[in-house]
Formats: sequence, C-alpha cells, structure tokens
Amino acid sequence: MELISDNWDVIFRLAAALILGGVLGLEREFAGKMAGLRTYSLISVGSALFVIVSQLVSENFIGVTVFDPLRVASQIVVGVGFVGAGLVIFREVEHRPGGITTAAGLWVSAGIGMASGFGLYSVAVFGTIAALFILWILAFADRKIREKAERDENKVRG
Repeated sequence: MELISDNWDVIFRLAAALILGGVLGLEREFAGKMAGLRTYSLISVGSALFVIVSQLVSENFIGVTVFDPLRVASQIVVGVGFVGAGLVIFREVEHRPGGITTAAGLWVSAGIGMASGFGLYSVAVFGTIAALFILWILAFADRKIREKAERDENKVRG
C-alpha cells in the first residue's frame, strides 16, 4: 500500500493519459477505424509512462549524470511517427493513401499522453477537445464539401 500512497501523482498522470487517450480511441472505434480504444489508450499511456520515468530518473540522478526528460519526449514523437507510418497504406482503388488521419490521431494521442505525463492536465484536456473537434466537426464539414464537389462534377458530366 505504501507504493501506491507514495505515487498518487504518478498514478493520476497515467490515469489522465488513459482516460484522454481512451476518449479519442473510443471516437475512432465508433467511426469504425483500424486503430481504436486500445491502440489510442496504449499510445497515450506509453507516452506518459516514458515521460514520467524520464522525469523520475533525472530527479534521482541530479549531479550524477546529465539526463534531460525532453530528449525522451522528442524520441516519443519519432517512435509514434514510425507506428503511424506503418498505418498509412496506399489504396489502389482510390489511387490515394489511407490511414493518414489515424496516424495523425495516434500522434496527437502521444502528445496528450506526454502532456499528462508532465502533469500539464489543462493542455492534455484541451488537446483532447481540439482533436475531437477535428475528428467530428471538421470531418462533417469535409464530407459536406466532398459531396458538393461530387454533385457539381455530376452536373458538369450531364
């Protein structure tokens, strides 16, 4: 029990990352996308965990070694970019790449996890709200613009 009581801040940071990453993942699940609740939650919690560990290590070894938590954070961005690149596929039928929004969403989920890991809760919450706005409202607007373009194209064809 001592382990938990000594680490409430760490537990809260991880829980915030889990919940906020999970909210984005849940939205992706409802949208029927390839990465959903578990993937977004794991990316967010993993990012928070790396940040927390890097902070704790740097605090425990002050004066012994030079350890910068921001180096770890920058590598999270690179690592998640690699995961995202694996999600992007070329769709032969449409002659365009797919999975870019999912990859970008995972990248944002990592940012939310990093903000939670650093204890920047308001930044993490606002980042989640902004991402949901993009995924819901801008997706709706994008669909309407595409539908109008298709209708206009069909009128031209005849």
